[in-house]
Amino acid sequence: MANNLRFQVVEEAFKKRAVEVKAPAERPSEYFGKYVFNKEKMRKYLPKDIFEKMIDVMDNGASLDRSIADAVADGMKQWAQEMGVTHYTHWFQPLTEGTAEKHDAFVEHDGKGGMIEKFSGKLLVQQEPDASSFPNGGIRNTFEARGYSAWDPTSPVFIIDDTLCIPTIFIAYTGEALDYKAPLLRSLHAVGKAAKDVCQYFYNDVTKVQVNLGWEQEYFLVDEGLYSARPDLLMTGRTLMGHESAKNQQMDDHYFGTIPDRVVAFMKDLEIQALELAIPVKTRHNEVAPNQFELAPIFEECNLAVDHNMLLMSLMKKVARNHGFRVLLHEKPFDGVNGSGKHNNWSLSTDTGVLLHAPGKTPEENLRFVTFIVETLMAVYKHNGLLKASIMSATNAHRLGGNEAPPAIISSFLGKYVSDLLDSIEQTSNLNAETSNLKREIDIPQIPDLIVDNTDRNRTSPFAFTGNRFEFRAPGSSVNCASAMIALNAAMAEALDSFKERVDKKIAAYSQQPEYAEGTGHTAKYHAIIDVLRDDIKTCKPVRFDGNGYSAEWVQEAARRGLDVERSCPVVFEHYLDESSVKMFESTKVMNRKELEARNEVKWETYVKTVQIEARVLGDLAMNHIIPVSTHYQSQLIKNVQGINDIFSSALFTTEKANRLSARNIKLIEEIAERTEKIEQLVEELTDARRVANRIESIHERAIQYHDTVCPKMEAIRYEIDKLEMIVEDGLWTLPKYRELLFIR
Repeated sequence: MANNLRFQVVEEAFKKRAVEVKAPAERPSEYFGKYVFNKEKMRKYLPKDIFEKMIDVMDNGASLDRSIADAVADGMKQWAQEMGVTHYTHWFQPLTEGTAEKHDAFVEHDGKGGMIEKFSGKLLVQQEPDASSFPNGGIRNTFEARGYSAWDPTSPVFIIDDTLCIPTIFIAYTGEALDYKAPLLRSLHAVGKAAKDVCQYFYNDVTKVQVNLGWEQEYFLVDEGLYSARPDLLMTGRTLMGHESAKNQQMDDHYFGTIPDRVVAFMKDLEIQALELAIPVKTRHNEVAPNQFELAPIFEECNLAVDHNMLLMSLMKKVARNHGFRVLLHEKPFDGVNGSGKHNNWSLSTDTGVLLHAPGKTPEENLRFVTFIVETLMAVYKHNGLLKASIMSATNAHRLGGNEAPPAIISSFLGKYVSDLLDSIEQTSNLNAETSNLKREIDIPQIPDLIVDNTDRNRTSPFAFTGNRFEFRAPGSSVNCASAMIALNAAMAEALDSFKERVDKKIAAYSQQPEYAEGTGHTAKYHAIIDVLRDDIKTCKPVRFDGNGYSAEWVQEAARRGLDVERSCPVVFEHYLDESSVKMFESTKVMNRKELEARNEVKWETYVKTVQIEARVLGDLAMNHIIPVSTHYQSQLIKNVQGINDIFSSALFTTEKANRLSARNIKLIEEIAERTEKIEQLVEELTDARRVANRIESIHERAIQYHDTVCPKMEAIRYEIDKLEMIVEDGLWTLPKYRELLFIR
């Protein structure tokens, strides 16, 4: 038993101590952005006129003048070399849910047989990665390899180790986007323009509207030795088998509990390095499940926030290994405990204020607030299935619908006060609903009264209004936030464009009527907005739900309301190709039909490959780990029974007593035989199901086949293995168990 590798690995995990982390001598505000070519460094390293042009591009959306690229590149290179940088790379976000980079040195021939350090504007602005080697949905063939990465000047360059990283978009030679950033930037432009146009009804001085994003990154930490001893974790990011621990999260003692010393050291190290890269991390805490934690930053402009999240996920993996951990970003690495999400807090703000800020004290202020709330709901209602498709994946499907995550139905929680306000407008056009903050007396003299928000929080809602923003809780922990943001921004742009078009028509009609003339107190504009809002409040009412999203009754009610209740991941992806989705993406110029079709090909292919890898790993573990261990234990039991019969065969003991003493072992022998035989049969059926699916030419139909036939076989195999885990002697079980994986020592 002492020779079991599992016990040795667990023993080593017990011996681990926190790695000492020395914080910089300066305050965080002094080393924030140390490795980022931000505005402060631009001012220092760029000529004044070049600096001003760059600021115009970054802050006002001006077009980048290629003529300034050489001067910017010179300034960047000077700063980077002073920081010890020797290489540069175009850092982009292909359709892999990760990032990509190719490093080149700052060197060129000097024409005299030597070399010089050089970095030109041409190299800064664009490069040429192989477009056929990344997921592209058939847009690029192997013999059509050309693609381009192009600098995104709105996201600052940064340094990782000895490399200058330049955020870029990634497009095909034929112009289609092959990444997340290009359509994200288009969606931000679309919603910014549409929102600015609508803002003119209320604020004539608004010149800019931007999308803000605050992500909340959940993750698990596992001791590196234990991780390496689990091939399923190593290969797939989740445990494909494992009986739940007797104690996991049922005592609710991990959530917001004291953070283990080793984890604090990791968090401290991660935060220091994140702040040096200008990622404004602020919050850290234990999450609900054992070994689960969360990190959240201060809100930022959406494009920058997405870049920072992608950078942080990469940084987390690197820092964790320095502390003897592995980070698990899979949405459901452990069965029976909470999975991990990445809540996307989404809001709109102008250069004069926040558009989704709580209602004001006057009907006019409330009218602005209600307009943007209602049109957000219209976007969510009209593209309900698409928004679900934007967050769906083979990995997130394990989490959605569980009692720790939003259901696989996209609805919106508003809270009593906002709901009452909308109901009042729908019925009476009354904008004076009382929605100001309340005081809550708690009858403890030493404690001041609490100021209560206008809305409660509903953690079962996937799209909840939380005071001045909507919290899109459904995205998974491992994904690129951009996927959800692209769909939401484009849908919002379409909703606002439609709103303005309808309001303008009504204004034109009402303006012909004397009772709506200026100065009457009942302007044509005011009544036109109220009329359109009332129609939209009625239209989007099915998506409003303040109840328990985990209940079975809600699934039936949601279906009755016409909301999407589909659970099959490959089928949900089809919403990207709904005519309403294609029309919306094309009208807002975010993506065209060809790009959408290509992305769906990638999604279906990724789904198939994910499940395929899991099935192969599970089959291997079942046949080469589980069955040998189980049959070995079975052999020991058989010898035990034989020994009992030999000992009790003398005249001193009856056969009846020997049989009684052997009965328990015989029962275990029979159960092991039945379950191992069942596993062997299921593994064979699993292999056959994969072969049948793999022969299907259409990747769409193949993905559906994998969902319908391969996944159920995997669940059945897991059930049998988990039962065996509770039977086989602990000392023989080779794979670390949940009770060892889920509790950091």
